Amino acid sequence: MDSLFAFLIGYLSGSIPFGLLLAKAAGKGDIRTIGSGNIGATNVLRTGSKGLAAGTLLLDLLKGLAPVLIARALFGEEGALPAGAFGPVPLAALGAVLGHCFPVWLKFKGGKGVATNAGVAFGIGWPVGLAYALVWLGLLASVRISSVAGMGAVLAAVLAAALLGYDRFLPVLAVIAVLVIWLHRANIARLKAGTEPKVGSKK
Repeated sequence: MDSLFAFLIGYLSGSIPFGLLLAKAAGKGDIRTIGSGNIGATNVLRTGSKGLAAGTLLLDLLKGLAPVLIARALFGEEGALPAGAFGPVPLAALGAVLGHCFPVWLKFKGGKGVATNAGVAFGIGWPVGLAYALVWLGLLASVRISSVAGMGAVLAAVLAAALLGYDRFLPVLAVIAVLVIWLHRANIARLKAGTEPKVGSKK
């Protein structure tokens, strides 16, 4: 029951579509009708508002961080252990990412989980979050392709957890990494074709 409760906290937090809400509040319309149709910060940027994109990024990160911290507060630092690798803390993390990717309010059509998983990584441990952020920002600055940066970051979180003593979170981070990469399958096809847009592109 603890694990289920933690998962629901994560899912409900993750399912808040901040990108969609901010864009509508700012009079930008429904961002699902522009660009990639995604509700994340990269697509919000295509509205021409860097401020809205930054706000979306921050809020999507926080909705991944908050449920992990709440689960830690409720179930303790060893919240990963009562149900094995998928105890309350890991399930709060998984719920947050699943909520963002498959929000019930939007007929289960959401984002790709990269920013939300950044918050999850910081909630698991700041070294994991730092590795995530450095790889994400480093790739974004060097190749300027959001999908490459996002996929690199989720893999970096798995590696960082393995190397930095957070191995009890390896199963959930691996599941999230597989999910995020699967959700980028269209991006991978465009990367192979050389047609994947760079950050700032309106298409």
